[in-house]
Amino acid sequence: MSMKYRKTHACPNDCILYRKEFKGLHKCPKCEVLRYNVKDDGDEYDMKKGPPAKVLWYLPIIPQLKRFFGNVKDAKNLT
Repeated sequence: MSMKYRKTHACPNDCILYRKEFKGLHKCPKCEVLRYNVKDDGDEYDMKKGPPAKVLWYLPIIPQLKRFFGNVKDAKNLT
């Protein structure tokens, strides 16, 4: 099954999802935790942005249900 999914960055403390008005932020406006894991080499100016600290995977179910109930015979068996 090839289910489509969407990845959304999230605050490590589960405060917010970085989407809509928070999409461009680099730290949480509520708890001030950074969005990305930072690789610190000792110099403040030499910090490199790493992978996101937490990622939410969203699996939309509506297309899957449409596919299941698209065939009348299968829909009858599913219900």
